[in-house]
Amino acid sequence: MLRNFLRAFALLSCSSVIFGLCMGSIVLSNLLTRPATAAQPAASRIVYGLTLLPSGFDPHINASAELGIPLRSVYDTLVYRDPTTQDFVAGLAERWEISPDGLVYTFYLRRGVRFHDGEPFNALAVAANLERITAPETRSQKAAFLLGSFERYIVLDEYTIQLVLKSPFAPLLDSLSQVYLGIASPKALQEYGNDLYQLHQVGTGPYQMVEFIPGDYILLRRNPIYRWGPPFYRTDNPAPVEEIEFRFFTDPATRAPALESGAVDIIGELPPLDALAVARRDDIVLVPQPIPGMPLQFFFNTAKAPTDRLEVRRAVITATNRVAIIDSVFQQLSPVAYGPLTAVTPFYEPQIKQYYPHNREVARQTLTELGYRDNDSDGVLDLNGAPLSLILIVPTWGYAPQVAQRLQSQWRDQGIQAELRQVPNLAGLLAAVQSGDYHLVAFNDFGADPSLLNNFYLSEARNNFMRVSNANLDQWLRQAVQTDDTAQRQNFYTGIQGLIMDQALILPIRDYVNLNAHNKRVSGLAFDAYGWFPLLANLSFEGTP
Repeated sequence: MLRNFLRAFALLSCSSVIFGLCMGSIVLSNLLTRPATAAQPAASRIVYGLTLLPSGFDPHINASAELGIPLRSVYDTLVYRDPTTQDFVAGLAERWEISPDGLVYTFYLRRGVRFHDGEPFNALAVAANLERITAPETRSQKAAFLLGSFERYIVLDEYTIQLVLKSPFAPLLDSLSQVYLGIASPKALQEYGNDLYQLHQVGTGPYQMVEFIPGDYILLRRNPIYRWGPPFYRTDNPAPVEEIEFRFFTDPATRAPALESGAVDIIGELPPLDALAVARRDDIVLVPQPIPGMPLQFFFNTAKAPTDRLEVRRAVITATNRVAIIDSVFQQLSPVAYGPLTAVTPFYEPQIKQYYPHNREVARQTLTELGYRDNDSDGVLDLNGAPLSLILIVPTWGYAPQVAQRLQSQWRDQGIQAELRQVPNLAGLLAAVQSGDYHLVAFNDFGADPSLLNNFYLSEARNNFMRVSNANLDQWLRQAVQTDDTAQRQNFYTGIQGLIMDQALILPIRDYVNLNAHNKRVSGLAFDAYGWFPLLANLSFEGTP
């Protein structure tokens, strides 16, 4: 019935996603604002360096954090998280009400808002976006999951819409404030379909996409009529940036030279040594940005010997000198991680730091008590002839390879052998996990609500890399997302963090900090509540050096 309702308004048409069809040298531009050429700069135009080339840039379909760097400012969301207070503030919804049972969210929408293609924003536009995100053929990798227990919507009038849930879902407002649930023009969604929409994205945000050549660049231009942003967007910006060109710098070694030469004005994910070097320059500003969510960590496979034994997992954590890793790999620019949440994530429990201080002697004693000895004098502990050998799945991102090499070296001194198996991308990591032939796997995720833990720690979670099933953990995780009482949520997440570490399900390494830098021609670089996404509306351009 819902789909028929929208068809009556001719709002939406879906098709399969085929990113490969869009590759090539053909310039595909937004119909509203088509630049003459990419080589003719605006009065104030900057280049922003992206560091990852995702398989797709459609926020309703794809899950990469990189896509949000340009697209956070192409789209508005129903609500926003204030990056300073973490409170939810008005976005495309001026206000909202939540029913006493937590099952119905009523949003009263802002009037006078228009999409970049001139179409009006209203409740039917929100409905069209919900239809697209939840349609099976969309194959949403993140946005659909962010909706939690969403069941249906009800359009009450042109500017009022209700979201009805099957069960209470406290993180819903947080989800609705993320770029993955940004509101797109129904006209553009219908015109381009899932195959081509990512090249013609149309929102209501402070910047509009005017050109996108996959693998080459994305060009955004300031929306001159934008007046409806959240309160933390600058409305008095004296020198806003008119155009922003995003280019890709996937090789970390190229990022600092590009910044120093002026090829880019802003770039993120600088290698730590390069970040220290550029910070010493008078013409460059380093902007470290802590990222909420999960730290870089190694999940233990609790279904494969020897990490199926709690004592072995505890010994491995205790044998790891995380401070030394932070010093050598991250140049002390990232904090040591102690649990499943980073220290800047809401409901983080500081007492988690008490778990597993580094102690080589305690680790060795634990392994000795388990019967491990170096019986053949080869430097590797063994039990009944089987060496203490661990297989680590190591992705290429987040400095996981460098961390894994340090772990291998540290553990070798403790009689623990480590085999490193590097995977090139997320698909390779998931395939390796699916095989079950591993003891640890490196991974991290981000988010401003700790409900992201449910995707990993619930027994039936799609990313249960630990292959863990714990009734108490399942119960607390579910209860934590069903109550909106802050004190109760804190109690649940305190218990969840403690249980995860008591059971030694992960080896935490470092809280993620994105090392951004910009030249002094640009000022006002700040990020939203999720850490990755710049507030482009707040950037100012101060002219040539």
